[in-house]
Amino acid sequence: MTAEEQAALVQIGQTYLYPNYRQPPLVLVRGEGRRVWDAAGKSYLDLYAGIAVTALGHAHPDVVRTLREQGERLGHVANYFYNEPNVLLARDLCQRTGFARAFFCNSGTEAIEALLKLARRHYYAQGQANRYHVIAFERSFHGRTLGSLAATGQAGYREGFGPLTGVVHVPYGDVDAVAARLDDTVAAVLVEPVQGEGGVLPAPQGFLEKLRSLTSSRGALLLGDEIQTGVGRTGRFLGFEHSDVKPDAIALAKGLGGGFPIGAMLCQKHLEGALPPGSHGSTFGGNPLASAVARTVLARIDTEGLVERARLNGNYLGERLTELVRKHPKSTESSRGLGLLQALVLKPGIDARGVLESLREAGVLLTIAGGSALRFSPALNIERSEIDEAVSCVDRVLTALDRDL
Repeated sequence: MTAEEQAALVQIGQTYLYPNYRQPPLVLVRGEGRRVWDAAGKSYLDLYAGIAVTALGHAHPDVVRTLREQGERLGHVANYFYNEPNVLLARDLCQRTGFARAFFCNSGTEAIEALLKLARRHYYAQGQANRYHVIAFERSFHGRTLGSLAATGQAGYREGFGPLTGVVHVPYGDVDAVAARLDDTVAAVLVEPVQGEGGVLPAPQGFLEKLRSLTSSRGALLLGDEIQTGVGRTGRFLGFEHSDVKPDAIALAKGLGGGFPIGAMLCQKHLEGALPPGSHGSTFGGNPLASAVARTVLARIDTEGLVERARLNGNYLGERLTELVRKHPKSTESSRGLGLLQALVLKPGIDARGVLESLREAGVLLTIAGGSALRFSPALNIERSEIDEAVSCVDRVLTALDRDL
């Protein structure tokens, strides 16, 4: 395909797709491992993995094989019936994490909706219908449906969607603010162990433990958003495992399907009756195809030791980003992260989108988090040579930027 043909495809997209995204003028058509190619044949080193989604990289042969074999066998049945891959996936996730029950949906947003409904219905069934509020955190991101958007602590995402009630936001890391608001109308505290969209902000030391203690003592639930941090991303299977805290329920998605849409809510046994038959559901949730792919992703994570590799290579990436901060004091402020969820924070006034564009032109794909942080969330099986390649590219872009400052 030529550059002219790619431009024609871009024009079609600009004409017919709803313009709620800001795509660059290229069309990605192929991926292999940690690289993708656009329609004009240019290759890019993918350091964002579809925003922490393609955990095994692109076109992993085991995932491709599972899609073909399960697609030939059974692609979809309604949840009026059990299906084998879904039953086995539920067992795998519960045994791996220590939770008792699994509910499946198609995305992280839907998993958050399930958490919110679970919390409200739990207290309703106990005769506490007035206990429905949720405490969430400033700079958090939980999704874009009205329920998950209400929990999202970033005004820009919420603007223009009318009153979003039932959630109060307090500063991330401020236990005293949580304690001051946690009365008997609060059903749950919803928290990310690392705020991904908020700028890759790991929870302060001891924060999650204090939330667990506080919610337990006051009779509220602790809900964990592991959509971006789960499935090995931080160097543990769950981000909460760094703190030894076990929430009452969590949301998973993104890396769980390795690129195929799937979401999950996992809960402890005391919540297994909170959503009785008819109270919640999902037409496509837990379909055989998605469930089979997720099981393949989990199997490869174990076979290749990718949780430990995420820890080790995440530490290495963090060290390389710290070097960039020392080398580029004019344009960078700090680096931070956990495992293979890392950020290079640019100084105020630096055009982050401009840096992102320069990196893309140089052949490296990243995303922005929190407005000023370059977010690195590559496939869990990334090689150190690829990390070095990406960091060298960032170094060159920042060197050129520094000359103009």
